[in-house]
Formats: sequence, C-alpha cells, structure tokens
Amino acid sequence: MPRSEPVTAAPDIALDGVTVRHGRGPEAVTAVSEVSLRVGAGEFVVLVGPSGCGKTTLLRLVAGFERPAEGEVDVRRTVGVVFQQPRLFPWRTVGGNLSFALARHGVPRAERATRVAELLDRVGLAGMARRRTWELSGGQQQRVAIARALATEPQVLLMDEPFAALDALTRERLQEEVRALADGTGTTVLFVTHSVEEAVLLGSRVLVMAAGPGRIVAEVPVGLDRGAADAAGLRATPEFSRLRGELTAVMREAG
Repeated sequence: MPRSEPVTAAPDIALDGVTVRHGRGPEAVTAVSEVSLRVGAGEFVVLVGPSGCGKTTLLRLVAGFERPAEGEVDVRRTVGVVFQQPRLFPWRTVGGNLSFALARHGVPRAERATRVAELLDRVGLAGMARRRTWELSGGQQQRVAIARALATEPQVLLMDEPFAALDALTRERLQEEVRALADGTGTTVLFVTHSVEEAVLLGSRVLVMAAGPGRIVAEVPVGLDRGAADAAGLRATPEFSRLRGELTAVMREAG
C-alpha cells in the first residue's frame, strides 16, 4: 500500500497500520483500513478523496477523538483543531471565546486581553473583541475559530474542510491567510478538503484517499514557489495547471 514518508527522521504525526471500525460484531463497518502515514515538522499535508473515504476519521484519530481498532497513532506535538463549522459559543463575545481557550491553556487573566488582541490581529479581525459572534459573517466567524485554535499555540493544526461553507471570495482570502500563518509560524498542518484546486494551492504534499474501506492510494508532491506570487498568481502558472490536472487524474483513477 502507499506509505507517506516525508524527509524527516522525527515526524510530528505518525500512523502505522491504522484500522478503524464503527459498530461491533458482524454489523461492524471498516471506515479506515491499514493506513500508514508520516507528517513532518512544518509540513502542510492535504487529504483529498470522496465522501466516506475516511478523511475526517483520520483527523479524529490524530486529535485523539477516536481510537484505532488496530495499529498505532503517535502525535508528538500539541494539537489544535478547526472544524468545518466554527462552533463558537454564541453567548460569549469574540474576545470571550478566545479568552476561554486561553484560560483552558493556563494563560493568566492579566495577560488574556493582550493575547486576544494579538490573535485577532493575526486573523485580520483587529478591534472586534467586543463583537457578538452572531453579528459576524460566516468568514469572520471562521477566522475567530482559527484564532481560537491558535490560542493554545498548537504545533500541529488539524483542519477539517474549514472553508467549505464560505463564499468564493472569503474562501480565497482565508486560504491565503492560513497558508501565510503556517509559513510564518512553522506549524504542521493536516488539512482535509474535497477541492482539487484548494489542495494544490495549500499543500506541500497531497494524499489521495479512496473509499470501501478508506485508505491512502496515492501521493502527489507539490513544489510550487509560493514566495513568488499570491494565490491568484499561483493559479495562473503552468505548474499549477499541471498539478491540478495530475491530481484530478489520480483521483478519478482512485474512484
């Protein structure tokens, strides 16, 4: 089976022969079968594949929300998670949502206001700490969710289709911001998406999954020079088009 092995001797994420079953006895369904992968420090690895192929299940394993029936999961760093929906506390302000995460992380009360301001500035929401979450647009709410994940200073960031429900313009803006944040902080990212274009735009490697049961069937390295152009510029390059076509063909073959 394909095995993902980046150039690093000490990966932040390691899955070895992982199998996940939902249910028990003869009714049990194998969601993921014998998956092995490595994600090295500072990598931005994207999982793509059809619905039901186990992408979210793998993220839940890494986050510690699920346990494998077989195999080993080794995560050597602190983990933050961003879901498809923001899942903010509606009874708290923007700042209150971030302060709650900081408190859980052990940040003293006297330092929280400063940290909240810094986090909001990083995601382009400076000065919005006192706003109610229901007053924000969907894109703004997702930025708060990203800031909340960053509040714990995770070394590994797990993102499960975080932009799927957003309009195209907001999605493009947040794609650029997340990639810039990852590049600027050296955070290791494992990102789930259905979008071929998003996978090529963000990933340093793309892992293709197939269903029945879920498994990794291919890997596509991405070597775009992201320092030379913004997202629009990258999309216009021949290399981007080539990679998009290659990944599309691999996914079609995987079924």
